[in-house]
Amino acid sequence: MAAKALGIVTSGNRIKVEGMQAFRPVSAFTFVGRYRMIDFPLSNLSNSEIERIQIFAGQNPRSLAEHVGTGRHYGINSKRGKIQLLFSPQSEVNEIYNTDIASFLYNEDVIDRVKADYVIIVPSYMVFAQDYKALLAAHIEAGNDITLLYHKVNNADTAFMNCEFLELDDEKSVKSIQTNIGGKKSKNIFMNSYIMKKDLFIDLVNEAKKKSSMYNLFNIVNDKAAAEELNIKAVQHKGYFEAITDFKSYYDANLELTDYKAASSLFTTKWPIYTRTNDACPTQYVEGASVKKSLISNGSIIAGTVENCIIGRGVTIEPGAVIKNSVICSEVTIAKDTVIENQVVDKYAKILHAKEIIADPENPGYIKRLDTL
Repeated sequence: MAAKALGIVTSGNRIKVEGMQAFRPVSAFTFVGRYRMIDFPLSNLSNSEIERIQIFAGQNPRSLAEHVGTGRHYGINSKRGKIQLLFSPQSEVNEIYNTDIASFLYNEDVIDRVKADYVIIVPSYMVFAQDYKALLAAHIEAGNDITLLYHKVNNADTAFMNCEFLELDDEKSVKSIQTNIGGKKSKNIFMNSYIMKKDLFIDLVNEAKKKSSMYNLFNIVNDKAAAEELNIKAVQHKGYFEAITDFKSYYDANLELTDYKAASSLFTTKWPIYTRTNDACPTQYVEGASVKKSLISNGSIIAGTVENCIIGRGVTIEPGAVIKNSVICSEVTIAKDTVIENQVVDKYAKILHAKEIIADPENPGYIKRLDTL
């Protein structure tokens, strides 16, 4: 009989994305037009036959709750599976108290009630595909106490800031977990994914609280690795991987997927990414429209020029408008003859009077949700 596991999706309590995060948690961010960030961890868990899932909602969770709903669109069988949104109080005294450990402790009884031998803990702010069923089987067979997932990168000196990375020995045992602040290019970026027995997880959460109110889960796991108290191994992830840790990384990760090769490494027929469907009509391309190297969602009307862009659902781009290197979220209207370059335009914004909005590609601009310019 296969081991039962509880999937836990963390909120990314230390992630700060200026602008967009004022309206919703990172897990509810639009990604490549038709998806939300939460779709990737939930699809990974569902495809891995993990059907009991708890999502830590973070701040401003309304849009996340609306999008996840009952979870049926993720293929979760409601008779034997369940998706729960869990909440935790946010400290206004000091941000250092808003840890994942604090969230786990606040919901400890809810976690403990789930009949599962293992927990699979995954982040909501990273985008990748992963078979957790195979990873769990390998974890059990190897007899590990904890298995961590990592991705080897060659740009850690300029990217993946505020992520953690793993120091490993030749046997892939974890020697330490450290925060990336640049320096070396090549690092093993920790994907904030853990597999361990549920009882061990609860013990670590309580031990972390006793050690420090500032501790996150990786801190107590790092302590155990340094003291060699537990058998902690790492498994390398292959394929597409990005971490949304700030506004620039969100912008870059979206536009990266306008490249067919990059998109093909994430979206495959064998490993579907589910999302809430929208029964809008196909996008209409008006005579004179020009679209190059872009991903266009359904329900839009394109009458202008679009190059290297992500266009969300229900977007209207009027004749003569030129949109380049930008992420346009759902239900945005861009008036005729408007020029927009290197921008993220949030949902329901209307660009009616501004004729030119151009930013440096290294410092992309942000147009607020519901704003009219």
